[in-house]
Amino acid sequence: MPHPTYSVIVPCYNEEAVLHETHKRLTNVLSQMDGPYEIVYVNDGSRDKTPDILRELAENDPHVRALMFARNAGHQMAVTAGLDYACGDAIVIIDADLQDPPEVIPEMAAKWRNGAQVVYGQRRKREGETAFKKFTASAYYKILSWLTDGFAPRDTGDFRLVDKKAADVVRGMPEHARYLRGMFAWVGFRQEPVLFDRDKRFAGETHYPFKKMFKFAMDGILSFSFKPLKFITWLGALGILASGVTLLVLLILLCCGVPGGLWWLAMLMMGCTGAVLCALGVTGEYIARIYDEVRGRPLYIVADAIGFESEEE
Repeated sequence: MPHPTYSVIVPCYNEEAVLHETHKRLTNVLSQMDGPYEIVYVNDGSRDKTPDILRELAENDPHVRALMFARNAGHQMAVTAGLDYACGDAIVIIDADLQDPPEVIPEMAAKWRNGAQVVYGQRRKREGETAFKKFTASAYYKILSWLTDGFAPRDTGDFRLVDKKAADVVRGMPEHARYLRGMFAWVGFRQEPVLFDRDKRFAGETHYPFKKMFKFAMDGILSFSFKPLKFITWLGALGILASGVTLLVLLILLCCGVPGGLWWLAMLMMGCTGAVLCALGVTGEYIARIYDEVRGRPLYIVADAIGFESEEE
């Protein structure tokens, strides 16, 4: 197969219900584009028939490559593996659930042809999501934008096209707590959006419950902002101010002959204790990430790579 112009990375975790449709739509789009292509599926330790389907696709379609993880490593690590193995001049990242429509890829490619080096999908609408999910997503992007001084665009996910030069920079960033949409925003280069309406999931169930979403959100904040550390200073200053006001009130009460009792002291102790615990918690989050980096464990483990042998020979 000739050197691909386009590489499409598709992370997969228990996607047996949607994979055939995903491959069909991707193939329909990519076969009409202006260059050869490859599709790199990354099986992130699926427990259903996803590995079997990927092997079948690789056998029947020479454009398909498949990476099989030895264990579940998470969505961001699956995309990272795809980036490491993809060899196209332009690399597209898209989830398998078809919420991000493959039909948007040609518009991304057109912007890339015109000089954009990172083309990110920006959502206009979010179909099939609860009001709670939409509210929390909107609030999160606003908070992240404020904490990172607006370098990360709002309402964007991992769906994007990146030039090989930008991808090479991200490949050289080895941190474990990965937040790829932030990493691609951080590298700079010429970046442009493509607006699209996000569809509801084609089939199956979401693999991002609230607990995972919260952890992912924390990774995004703590990986790209030191403002939470500054909050400790602000909180400490507020605690000192509150202590001074409390002391003044107690002195006034004492001068007026009114006993202050122990309630003020109890309130002051609770406030100081809360501030200390909050400071320790935030500091601990950063220390945990330092520890994770120092251990130097591999980001992912590939048990099998299908379709790559021809290039290695």
